[in-house]
Amino acid sequence: MIYSHLIQNNARTAMAPRDILSLKPRGVVAATILMLVLGVGVLAGSPSVHAQQQKPAATPTAAPAAKPAVTQVNINTADAQTLAANLKGVGETRAAEIVRYREAYGPFASADELTEVKGIGKSTLDMNRDVITLE
Repeated sequence: MIYSHLIQNNARTAMAPRDILSLKPRGVVAATILMLVLGVGVLAGSPSVHAQQQKPAATPTAAPAAKPAVTQVNINTADAQTLAANLKGVGETRAAEIVRYREAYGPFASADELTEVKGIGKSTLDMNRDVITLE
């Protein structure tokens, strides 16, 4: 026995795709519900969403690295590369000026004499006073 009256009744109440895609109020609501259901389904199965929600495991923090020992720089014997590498605020150009000054006027008698070099001021000298040696 076929319940044709039930099939016909259900066919009338079911929405056709053209009704869902239309701008009729009933179609807009159905399309919105369909998008929400599909969106939730996609998100529920996405492993990347779950990975983003989980907090990363705490990684053990390494002990802070010990500060490297202060390297002493003999301004009377060091070459330009050594001076540039070990003196704060002194690049290759300023280091070359220190070497030129030393070659022109002889060894430095004191660290304060560095202020006579072009580009070396009191603040640069003060930043480096603890690493400068004259030996």
